[in-house]
Amino acid sequence: MPTTTFRHRRSQLEEYFDRTAADTWATLTSDAPVSRVRATVRAGRDQMRDTLLQWLPQDLTGKRLLDAGCGTGALAVEAARRGAEVVAVDVAPNLLDTARERLPDDLPGSVEFIAGDMLDPSLGRFDHAVAMDSLIHYRLSDVVASVSALAGRIDQSLLFTFVPRTPLLSLMHLAGKLFPRGDRSPAIQPVAEKKLAAALDDAVGWNNQRRHPVASGFYISHAMELCRE
Repeated sequence: MPTTTFRHRRSQLEEYFDRTAADTWATLTSDAPVSRVRATVRAGRDQMRDTLLQWLPQDLTGKRLLDAGCGTGALAVEAARRGAEVVAVDVAPNLLDTARERLPDDLPGSVEFIAGDMLDPSLGRFDHAVAMDSLIHYRLSDVVASVSALAGRIDQSLLFTFVPRTPLLSLMHLAGKLFPRGDRSPAIQPVAEKKLAAALDDAVGWNNQRRHPVASGFYISHAMELCRE
């Protein structure tokens, strides 16, 4: 069950992504011109998406995949190109409207966009789940609880990202406060990688198969893959 702190933070993120910055994120996830700061974030997100897609099977025909925090749907579309039956969930209905507008008509698989809670057990079971940059705004205990809740409904692999706690990242966050508010996103919650791995080992107990860092200007995130024994 989501904690009080998780629900409060989720409400803040819904306000930001659905109202304050829906147009900004729609632009960021397109090929339209953006500021230099946002260009580094776009490049980093593209690299991270490519990494996560590389970790998924090339043939997803008949597999159910949860895109937890799908945004405007780029990863969901690529998974459906491989034949997956994708359930793409996000807290921001306005971003999902953009995702539906961009959804191709000729995908081998399917994509169902749902506005709501990515942890909702009524979504059912999945073969794979991906949570790209959707847990980076939560504190460590809520990240672990969320991954554990998702893992209970996943049969093969769970991929997610986190932001590592490093001195360089702390310095960049301070520098980021000098940029215009329009170039800022909600505060992230860096976590210590070793503490996260240990906590997940205790809470979930799956194989930690791969980790991969992506750093592009003001985008810094780490991918982690958990697989069932």
